[in-house]
Amino acid sequence: MKDMSRRDFMKVVGTAAAGAFLYNAGITGALAQAPVVSAKKVTSQDDGQGSRAKVYFTKHIDAAHLIALYDKINEGIYGKVAVKLHTGEKNGPNILPRDMVKAFMAHVPNSTIVETNTLYKGDRYTTASHRETLQVNGWTFCPVDIMDEEGSVNLPVRGGKHLKEVAMGGHIVNYDSMIVLTHFKGHAMGGYGGSLKNIAIGCASGQVGKRQVHGYLTGPMPPGNGEWAAMPMQDQFMELMADSGKATVDYFGKHIVFLNVLRRMSVDCDCAGVSAAEPKIADLGMMASTDILAIDQASVDMVYDRKSSDKHDLIERIESRHGLHQLQAMRDLKMGNDKYELISID
Repeated sequence: MKDMSRRDFMKVVGTAAAGAFLYNAGITGALAQAPVVSAKKVTSQDDGQGSRAKVYFTKHIDAAHLIALYDKINEGIYGKVAVKLHTGEKNGPNILPRDMVKAFMAHVPNSTIVETNTLYKGDRYTTASHRETLQVNGWTFCPVDIMDEEGSVNLPVRGGKHLKEVAMGGHIVNYDSMIVLTHFKGHAMGGYGGSLKNIAIGCASGQVGKRQVHGYLTGPMPPGNGEWAAMPMQDQFMELMADSGKATVDYFGKHIVFLNVLRRMSVDCDCAGVSAAEPKIADLGMMASTDILAIDQASVDMVYDRKSSDKHDLIERIESRHGLHQLQAMRDLKMGNDKYELISID
């Protein structure tokens, strides 16, 4: 593993299937409920003081609208572009539609899907098994870079709560820009997986960085059931994710954007593969922003704004894990603005 020098860094600056074990083992019963945290959703007619981020929204989930959203926020995207998305365990029923992503990738010049290997022993634990899984899941229409295939690179965490640096997939430094294309859904340890989770865990290297993000610095690899059960959870885990996400956000500076797809929102991450619970909440649409906190806050707010009982399971998953603390941790680290203007493009 190599260190990213301050000089190199300034050139650019401007989880898991194991969680399913935690759920099935009954650890959820020990997790306390968290209070609902919600930001003020500002409209264009609002005369309130203070800045607000722009979050673009469409109720449609298709390639044309995904491209239209991206075109609203892509001013800072240039050069060699990393598209970070969750490609999923084998035959996962909820991963993003490949045809939609294929059309999107064709719209973004010089773009590559980027991933990293996993901390848990699943279909993507080694590079060889990861590449086999990519084939099975249909990610064959464009290059896919497993960024930690050749090791890690340390990125600094400026003012982090717990971490001073995080080991990211070494190839991350080969890219000028990043598009964070996220399937927004539940997560067994994080409560929900939004843009933060996508980069905080998804860019960290499988053998080193993901250990740091999970607070698992010593112990066998891959971790066994006992090791997973002993890892930091709730608020500390959310803060570790925020630290890791900040490293990537700071690295790319103005050259990173975020797209959340609120579709097939199971309580389980795409890490769970075919064992993921069937979604109970309706598909809500897609969002885009240059602000990571605003887009995750807006996505959470939209879930909470559902009037029907179909949101119950997803909200229970979020609150039982203290998932809303992700938002507070990002606020504390000044990663974005939780006040936003939701702008429909429909």
